[in-house]
Amino acid sequence: MQFDLLKTDEATSARAGTITTAHGTIETPIFMPVGTVATVKGVHQRELREDINPDIILGNTYHLFLKPGIEILEKAGGLHKFMNWDRNILTDSGGYQVYSLSGTRKIKEEGVKFKSHIDGSAHVFSPERVMEIQRTIGADIIMAFDECTPYPCDYNYAKRSMHMTHRWLDRCINHLEKVPVKYGFDQAFFPIVQGSTYKDLRRQSADYIANAGAVGNAIGGLSVGEPAEEMYAMTEVVTEILPADKPRYLMGVGTPINLLENVALGIDMFDCVMPTRNGRNGMLFTAHGTINIKNKKWEDDFSPLDEMAITWVDTEYSKAYVKHLFSVNEYLGRQIATIHNLGFYLWLMREARKQILAGDFRAWKEKMVKQMDKRL
Repeated sequence: MQFDLLKTDEATSARAGTITTAHGTIETPIFMPVGTVATVKGVHQRELREDINPDIILGNTYHLFLKPGIEILEKAGGLHKFMNWDRNILTDSGGYQVYSLSGTRKIKEEGVKFKSHIDGSAHVFSPERVMEIQRTIGADIIMAFDECTPYPCDYNYAKRSMHMTHRWLDRCINHLEKVPVKYGFDQAFFPIVQGSTYKDLRRQSADYIANAGAVGNAIGGLSVGEPAEEMYAMTEVVTEILPADKPRYLMGVGTPINLLENVALGIDMFDCVMPTRNGRNGMLFTAHGTINIKNKKWEDDFSPLDEMAITWVDTEYSKAYVKHLFSVNEYLGRQIATIHNLGFYLWLMREARKQILAGDFRAWKEKMVKQMDKRL
């Protein structure tokens, strides 16, 4: 993997760059649609390629391990071939999913014992096992196994967890060297900064992760319930330490406003289920604010779904029609809303990139944050 930093905004820490892997070039800053179980929910790969057009999507190690299982993925020739996706894929390590199974998992130094949310079967994720699973899945970018702490989190627990995450990182690196790639292309490995919302822990963790010398770095354990201002404060502390010549990935974030504020702090990569999940529930993100398409006010509004026409659905369908689809529980409504939201998130990052390269990012960001912080 190669990262080229093209420009850093003079008024903020926003960056524009490119990441190049065996499956193509990723223009940053980038939002990665979440394809948890080998699909971006409700969207055909053709629509994903032609209409939303992301350079990279995300898959999830925990879910893919359970279904379809790594044996099927290996027989298929890896996740790219299994899901017919010829662009980049990043897999997270399953650490967040294990965190979310708080009632059915036990965390120890060796790893995590957990029960499947599907059938209750027992499994173990260790740093070594997670590296083997991600080798078999075959994503272009793979993540270290970490523990994601909850919010709020006791300082001593956060400290112990952070140090265990660091020890797990060392085990991931050592084992990865012993497990060859399977599908004829290299995989980039990213470690993850932890430390909850404690600045001193975040600094310690960022130092440790920076010294690991990986080709890219991630920030985890945020967007788990903490106020946005705490998220931004932790991001700022970490980006001051992580090397500028490597991409920075903020995991699981967030709203369109969260994305722009964190781009301004020097983040290059994002993922979040919000555009798809909220779309399925009738919430549409636009440059001028958020629309709850289920509201009665839209039932006789025959204007385009979004005048900006970011994707084809924005001009082909009216607000009244999509509101009708939701009122009769027709799945097409959820598909349309999902395509629109993903298109908007990708447009927002591409526009941010243009503004960074043009030297106008700060003023544009401030205008966009004000516009988007409205309910229409």
